[in-house]
Amino acid sequence: MPNTSLATSPITVPSPAGHAEGVSNDEFRAAMSRLAAGVVLVTAQEPPLDPDDPSAPPGEDVGMTATAFLSVSLDPPLVLVSLRTGARMDDLLDEQPLWGVSVLSESQRHIAGRFAMKGRISDRLLFEDIPYVRGKATGAPLVGGALATLECRTEQRVIAGDHTLVIARVLTADVPSANGGPLTYFRGRYRQLG
Repeated sequence: MPNTSLATSPITVPSPAGHAEGVSNDEFRAAMSRLAAGVVLVTAQEPPLDPDDPSAPPGEDVGMTATAFLSVSLDPPLVLVSLRTGARMDDLLDEQPLWGVSVLSESQRHIAGRFAMKGRISDRLLFEDIPYVRGKATGAPLVGGALATLECRTEQRVIAGDHTLVIARVLTADVPSANGGPLTYFRGRYRQLG
């Protein structure tokens, strides 16, 4: 006769420190670092200090490197970017619904690194020597040499843990450069395909 006590005995797995659900921050980071992601530059222009004064200087351009960016829907065309709640870009996109995305090429690793720095200097200086055009629909900087550019308008913001998921309608999409491959992020480093 088979031993049925083994089939009914509960198995207890010790819970790693960090979260009641059983995964630590380090374990989660290590697992997710194995997911390769494309790299984009999210950009927007701060509103002028006095929007009622047409002679007021324009707001500063702001940029942020992101790897958590994806297509959500084809009809209507929607995208999503995940931003750390309270980050400068999160705060800006809460008040400024128009923004841009430049899909970075493998030759634009320096741009990704520049806009990913913590505690960095003014974004105005970061844009200084980077070729870009202003988006016609948003006024956001769109990086020259990017594999693709998108202009977006925020439709919805969803708080998810320590991040805000910003879902936006795509207003324009362009493929200005067919040269080169994409810049990717894998195991904590920027990489090239192939």
